[in-house]
Amino acid sequence: MLEELSITGLGVIEEASATFHPGFTVLTGETGAGKTMIVTSLHLLSGARAEAGRVRTGSAKAIVEGRFRLAEDAAGQRDPAVAEILESSGAELDDDDTVIAVRTVGSDGRSRAHLGGRSVPVGVMGQLTNAVLTIHGQNDQLRLLRPERQRAALDTFAGTKADAALATYRKARTRWTTLLDELDRRRANHRELAQEADRLRFGVDEIAAVDPAPGEDEELTATIRRLSDLESIRTAAVTSQEIVAGDGDASVVDGLGRVRGLLESAADDTLRALLPRVTEALTVVTDIGEELSAFASDLPADADELDKLLARQAELKTLVRKYAPDIDGVIEWRRTAESRLAEIEDPRSSIEELEVAVDEARDKVASAATKLHTLRSKAASAMATKVSDELRGLAMGDAALDVAVALEAGGAEDRHAIMVGGTRAHAGADGADRVEFALVAHQGAAPLPIAKSASGGELSRVMLAMEVVLAEPTSGSVMVFDEVDAGVGGRAAVEIGKRLARLARAHQVIVVTHLPQVAAFADNHLVIGKTSSGGPHTSTVRTLDRDERVAELARMLAGLGESDTGRAHAEELLSTAEGERVQA
Repeated sequence: MLEELSITGLGVIEEASATFHPGFTVLTGETGAGKTMIVTSLHLLSGARAEAGRVRTGSAKAIVEGRFRLAEDAAGQRDPAVAEILESSGAELDDDDTVIAVRTVGSDGRSRAHLGGRSVPVGVMGQLTNAVLTIHGQNDQLRLLRPERQRAALDTFAGTKADAALATYRKARTRWTTLLDELDRRRANHRELAQEADRLRFGVDEIAAVDPAPGEDEELTATIRRLSDLESIRTAAVTSQEIVAGDGDASVVDGLGRVRGLLESAADDTLRALLPRVTEALTVVTDIGEELSAFASDLPADADELDKLLARQAELKTLVRKYAPDIDGVIEWRRTAESRLAEIEDPRSSIEELEVAVDEARDKVASAATKLHTLRSKAASAMATKVSDELRGLAMGDAALDVAVALEAGGAEDRHAIMVGGTRAHAGADGADRVEFALVAHQGAAPLPIAKSASGGELSRVMLAMEVVLAEPTSGSVMVFDEVDAGVGGRAAVEIGKRLARLARAHQVIVVTHLPQVAAFADNHLVIGKTSSGGPHTSTVRTLDRDERVAELARMLAGLGESDTGRAHAEELLSTAEGERVQA
C-alpha cells in the first residue's frame, strides 16, 4: 500500500505531503486546487514521461516521493517479481520494511529516479510501482475502448488457466514463426545456396588434389633454399665432417683423443684435473661429426630434385593465394568448407524437412489457440453476467455488458493463418481471438460496441464495474481512480461510492472526486486547498476529521458549507454512508 506521498514544486503545489491509510481514501477540493497533481505525481512514480511544463513556476525542479509498504503472502513472502526488482537494483528497505521511490524532474525536463536509496533507471522504478499501483483516469477509460485492452481484461478475469494457456500459445507461436521465417529464407536463398555449394565444392576438390600437409610450405621453403646452392652446401658439410671426425691424424676427434691419453698418463694433478673437460669436448665433437655425416648423406645426389620441389611449391602458393595466408590456413578453410557443404549439400531435402517441421509447429499453435479460445469463450459469459449485475447496481437500469469472443479471420494470403474448429483464423501475438465489449441498453436491444454506444458517465461505470469484478480474486494492490465518477450523479453516484467502498475491502483505494455522494463512503478524507497572496497559487493537502468532513461535503453539495441547511444535508449523507459501510 501507499503510506506517504510528498510533493515539492509540482504544478500549483509548492510543498505538500499526505499520509494514506488502508481502505478507501478520497481526495476532494475546489476546481484548480491541484487534485490532478496528486494523480500526476503518482504517474511520475509509475515511470510516466517527465514534462518540464509540470515544474512549478520559479522552481528549479519538481520532486515526488512515495513510501510503499509491499504486500506479503501468508508465508511472509513478497511477489517474486517485486523481490527480483529490489535485489537487482540494490534498493534497500527502511527499518519499517517500506521502500521509498523518488522521482525528480528538472525545469530543463531532465528526470532522475531513486528506489530504496539507490539511483535507478526510471523504467526500473516504474516496474516496481506498477506492480503495486494501478491508476485509472479518463485516459484509461478511453484505453478500455481498444480491443487489446478488452482482451487483456477478459484474460485477467479468466485467471491462471488463461495465463497458462496464453503462455503455451505464445511459446508455440514463437517457435512456429521462427521456423516459418527460416523456411522463407531457405526458399528465397535456394539458388544462392546452390551457387555457394558449387564454389565450396570446387575449392575443396582443388585443395584435396594438392593434399597439403600442415607446415609443408615452410619446410619446403627451407629445403629449396638449401638445394639452390647444393654443391657449396655439400662441400661445406663433407669438409667439416672430415675435419671434425675424418680418418687421419688431422681430425679434431683424433687430436682430442691423443690429448686425453696424454693427460691420463701425466703425473701432475693440475693436468689430470682437465680430463673431464677434455672428455666432454670429445663427446660434443663426436656428436657434431655424426650430425654432419647424416646431413651430407641426406642431400640429393643431383639438382633434379630441386625442380620437383619448385613445382610443389608453386602448387602450394596457388592455394595460399586463393584461400588463406598459409598452408595451415588453407587446411582449416577446407575443413570449414566441408562442414558448410554438409549443411547445404542438398538444399531441396533440407527445405522439405523444414516444411514438415513448420506444419507440425502450426498444428501445435492451432491446438493452443483452440484451447485458449475455448477458455475465453467460457469466461466471457461469466464475466458478462457479473459485470451486468454490477451495472444494475450502478443505476444503469436493464443495461448489460455483452462480451463477444470471435475468431480473427485469416485471409488467403495470411502467412500466419491457422485452423481453429474448422475456421481459418489469424494467429496473432495474443491468440486468434477478437474480443469486443458491447453494451445492451435494455432487454431486447441489440448489443452495440461500447466505443459507439456508451456515454462518458456510462463508460466510467462500466470500467468501475469491471474493476470490482476483476478485483475479487486478488488483494493488496493500490488502486487510484481519477474522477471515475465523471458524468454521473444522483443515485448512480451513491452506488459508485458503495462499489468503491466494497473494492477497498481487498485493496487500498484512492479516489479523486467532485461528488459528495462518493466522498461520503470514504474511510479517510483528504482535502486539497489553495491559497494565493498576489503570486502563484499554492496548494495544500490535509486530512479532515469528521466535523471537517461534514463542512467539506456541504460545500460539495451546493457550496453551502457555512449554512445550517447545507451541514444538515451533509451530516445526513455522511451518516447514511457510514451506516451502509457498517452493514456491508
